[in-house]
Amino acid sequence: MARQRIRDTAWGFAVVVAAVAVLSGCSGNEAPSSNASKAASAAESLASQASSAVASLASEASGTLASATAEAHRRLEEIKGGVDAKSDVKLGGSTGTDADGRKTVPITVTNSTSQSRTYAVQVDFRDAGGNLLDTVVVTVDNVAAGASKDATARSNRKLTGDVTTSVARAVRY
Repeated sequence: MARQRIRDTAWGFAVVVAAVAVLSGCSGNEAPSSNASKAASAAESLASQASSAVASLASEASGTLASATAEAHRRLEEIKGGVDAKSDVKLGGSTGTDADGRKTVPITVTNSTSQSRTYAVQVDFRDAGGNLLDTVVVTVDNVAAGASKDATARSNRKLTGDVTTSVARAVRY
């Protein structure tokens, strides 16, 4: 969705540049059709450059997401003797945005066992269409038996627009 907006903006910019070039070229010595052709060529070049930039940004975002997903999977898989504890974890009502533009959501872990435990919680960040934007693993150490402890999940990168969060996995160990 963001890629489409960038692409549309780039095309709009290219059209404006082409129009300015045509209008400003009418007073020159060259024929208007020559100026229009040059402006169209310049607009096509700008659109091509913008499209390449969009593709590059999309590739970078995709690579960042793949890396974050792989890291989350690795961190949870290396926990030995852990048990599923998704029901012990609750996320705060809405996401916030920190000073760096990264989305945040409060986490509350309630230890339902009779011993102090540590939790690893995977939080997914999704756009309004349900597309995965980012994922993080938050470790909440030493949650006392029968007690609750708060933490904050923070996206790995800046996220814009409406972002929802969910607990993908939680492991107690």
